[in-house]
Amino acid sequence: MSTAAVPALTDALSGGTVVLDGGMSNQLGAAGHDLSDALWSARLLAEAPEAVAEAHLAYFEAGADVAITASYQATFEGFARSGIGREEAAGLLALSVGCAREAARRARTPRPLWVAASVGPYGAMLADGSEYRGRYGLTVSELERFHRPRMEVLAAARPDVLALETVPDTDEAKALLRAVRGLGVPAWLSYSAAGGRTRAGQPLSGAFALAADVDEVIAVGVNCCTPEDADHAVALAARVTGKPVVVYPNSGETWDAGAQAWTGRPTFTAERVTGWRKSGARLIGGCCRVGPETIAAIARVLREP
Repeated sequence: MSTAAVPALTDALSGGTVVLDGGMSNQLGAAGHDLSDALWSARLLAEAPEAVAEAHLAYFEAGADVAITASYQATFEGFARSGIGREEAAGLLALSVGCAREAARRARTPRPLWVAASVGPYGAMLADGSEYRGRYGLTVSELERFHRPRMEVLAAARPDVLALETVPDTDEAKALLRAVRGLGVPAWLSYSAAGGRTRAGQPLSGAFALAADVDEVIAVGVNCCTPEDADHAVALAARVTGKPVVVYPNSGETWDAGAQAWTGRPTFTAERVTGWRKSGARLIGGCCRVGPETIAAIARVLREP
């Protein structure tokens, strides 16, 4: 990457659209890494950080402008269950940002590149699929106490933005919006949605509205949903919040938990992103099962004159 000063991501959004990366897990899996552990990709921060940097690099070289760190499932509580103490866990959280920064330094591109530190939902730490349901039985204050310490560590590592992502319900969104205050790093808030509602069943209009007046939040939207659900959500998020919209859905395939396999055909095509951009999307990429080839195609479409 060029050694010239990188503009703030907020400035880039005011002037156009930036390309996010794709799924970290599918890229690591394609490279032969086993992600069956409860820590998922976060385990490789301890065991193979170079593999994480290589995954980020693949997306940068495919055309992504923003790398989302491998910290989605990285929490003090989750690391502790694997025998990793608090000091080491803090170091691994910071390393997740460092791996993405290293990939940006190695990328052969003059484009400005940014790093988004992933803050996954409480359910991701549980590793039981509850991040797709929400409603954990915890209060907003309890969720805030869970999220704030690792957000402080991630913010101290100086990412360009915090990705408050795959949020399943409004209680957790409220907690995250409280926790992000005063950290000195902007954030985007991204729900996991289905049928115009959060995964917990609340209308997306009200969910998006929670972030409308939060100065720290520079974009609002959806991720880890179907492309069809994203079609509806982008215009709604733009209308409700007046903020730039972030959107990075899954491939459109369906996970069969019984068979432990993906089924169906992808419905996410690069051409689809033009509609999202027209509706207000300014950060566009992919989530599960979306790899470098699709990100490269998205980048080509978004950079067409």
